Amino acid sequence: MKILVIFGTRPEAIKLFPVVSALAAVPHITVRTCVTAQHRGLLDQVLAIAGLVPDIDLDLMEPDQSLDRLTARLLTGIGEVLNRERPDRVIVQGDTATAMSGALAAYYRKIPVAHVEAGLRSGNIYHPWPEEVNRRIVAPIADLHFAPTQTAADALARENVTHGVHVTGNTVIDALHWTRARIAEDPSLATGLDAIAARLSGRRIVLVTTHRRENFGDGMGAIARAIRQIAARDNVAVLFPMHPNPNVVSVMDAILGDHPAVARIEPLDYPHFIRALGLCHLALTDSGGVQEEAPALGKPVLVMRDTTERPEGVAAGTAKLIGTDEARIVSEVFTLLDDKAAYAAMARAHNPFGDGHASERIARVVADGNRW
Repeated sequence: MKILVIFGTRPEAIKLFPVVSALAAVPHITVRTCVTAQHRGLLDQVLAIAGLVPDIDLDLMEPDQSLDRLTARLLTGIGEVLNRERPDRVIVQGDTATAMSGALAAYYRKIPVAHVEAGLRSGNIYHPWPEEVNRRIVAPIADLHFAPTQTAADALARENVTHGVHVTGNTVIDALHWTRARIAEDPSLATGLDAIAARLSGRRIVLVTTHRRENFGDGMGAIARAIRQIAARDNVAVLFPMHPNPNVVSVMDAILGDHPAVARIEPLDYPHFIRALGLCHLALTDSGGVQEEAPALGKPVLVMRDTTERPEGVAAGTAKLIGTDEARIVSEVFTLLDDKAAYAAMARAHNPFGDGHASERIARVVADGNRW
């Protein structure tokens, strides 16, 4: 059986490299990987630490390309790969333009599609945008749906997708455990944060990540002003790996400048990001993956969005939706800094996103042809 795994962004690579590894261990499966390089530099960081060399690299990243141009290039580029490779199955992950285009190109050729991290829904097609619709497009195409939680499986059932649905846990927890073990074996993988850790020693660190398209503009400005207020506290520092998108960088440059308590750094490779999560007191983010990763390390997550396709974390108490209002962001961060009971309630809540064995379950289903 020949499997083609298609991905193009850093989060996809993180969540799929354990799946590629698990599939490669199955004797009768040949695994081929195709990267679109939708995010070139950030993707390459993950490939390097995972020791994964793609079989096909489409290298489709362009600066500031529109979503329609990106989608057209992805669809035709992946289509040409499928014509050459003729796989028995395609695997895509999550909610990216690569995942949506990969599934659609496979459908045009009647190639079965498996969807890793299926069933996440916010209920609002513009939040997250365009990811919510990307996921919904993949659902009716796929015949195998690897839902990370029962909540995700229930969301699929509400859309009449019930066949081939398997609750596996989220593969990001597999990646996190694997990476922590690697760092324990070889601490040099994450020593790039040593100087910053020393500089911020004695302060409680708020780890910030922000990059969502729906927060560009006024939302990003409010986030920047909130960060400035948070960093003004004597006992607090902000660690801020900056997403390279100009819509983020330009706003932060204008509002934060060279604030001494804000460590604005280049995007972190995965080992360094896991170490940053370990160093921080809490995470302030609009990212999806951080909502899953931080609770695995006992770190509360404040989500700067109005909706989330990961409601399990909110229900479990590991995450809280706070939107992008400046005053609300500041208030919620200060509560977790000052109220020990509120902090403990979030830090000790059960992480609902898996046990670190999701990739093994996925490989078993793919190998057994939907029998599990």
